[in-house]
Amino acid sequence: MDATIEVQGLRKRYGPTVAVDGLSFTVGPGQVTGFVGPNGAGKSTTMRMILGLDRPDGGTALVGGRPYRTLRTPLCRLGAMLDAAAVHPARRARDHLLWLAHANGLPSRRVDEVIELAGLAGVARRPAGGYSLGMRQRLGIAAALLGDPPVLMFDEPVNGLDPEGITWIRGLLRSLAAEGRAVLVSSHLMSELEGGADHLVVIGRGRLIADTGVAELLDAASGGRVHLRTTGRQEAMTVLAHAGATVAADGRDAVTVSGLPSERIIALLTGAGVPFSGIAEHRASLEEAYMELTRDAVEFHAVTGRERS
Repeated sequence: MDATIEVQGLRKRYGPTVAVDGLSFTVGPGQVTGFVGPNGAGKSTTMRMILGLDRPDGGTALVGGRPYRTLRTPLCRLGAMLDAAAVHPARRARDHLLWLAHANGLPSRRVDEVIELAGLAGVARRPAGGYSLGMRQRLGIAAALLGDPPVLMFDEPVNGLDPEGITWIRGLLRSLAAEGRAVLVSSHLMSELEGGADHLVVIGRGRLIADTGVAELLDAASGGRVHLRTTGRQEAMTVLAHAGATVAADGRDAVTVSGLPSERIIALLTGAGVPFSGIAEHRASLEEAYMELTRDAVEFHAVTGRERS
């Protein structure tokens, strides 16, 4: 079976609200794809339609070329965690996983394997109702891994995890992708995706905003800007502007330069005898790139004190 998720022209409306509007993207094998967008963008609705929990009004969502509802052993084809709280609180974690395993024809030994993998061996016989949010997240991830599927989908997997848990899930996602699996991760923590995602699908108001590699997005957001520290600010600005750069003062002894590579800036300033003490290429964060992409797609904006007055 192909390790892919293919979404094509997906549409979903709830009454007057259009939740997903003609959305198309592909999650390929061997990489972690981050699925991001503002609140209300349609991420959860899209993931529910991929799993067949909600029926689309139009378009298709395929797992390995087939609708999820038609898969004979779905847990062995796509493992998903959408709601870590979806476990009966009185049921012990191991019993919950055993029930899932038996329903999908999986051996009991696989339950113990994923319990160990998720770091739950010491608490597997405790009722899930006594679990912290982070422990429930680990249980949900264990359930998703139960069928050893080629496609995995997680909604906010780092929610409630401590720093050790965040490091663990980041490494787990990378290792799953390295095995050739397709991994789709919805998250609002751009810092986590920056360290773990290869590709980003960005949506807003139910529509696709960007479908791009993380490295390419960061390069575009960085904009070729260079930060320069110099005691001869005015002289530096004049020299660089004459060479075709766009320059802006950035403090008493700092200049931001666009349109020239750092090597050329160094050569120009050295040739003109303009002193400088530091030069660095601006590197945008994933958070910065994301905010720029979704600026016009945010449905709810906080009102500042200045805007109220």
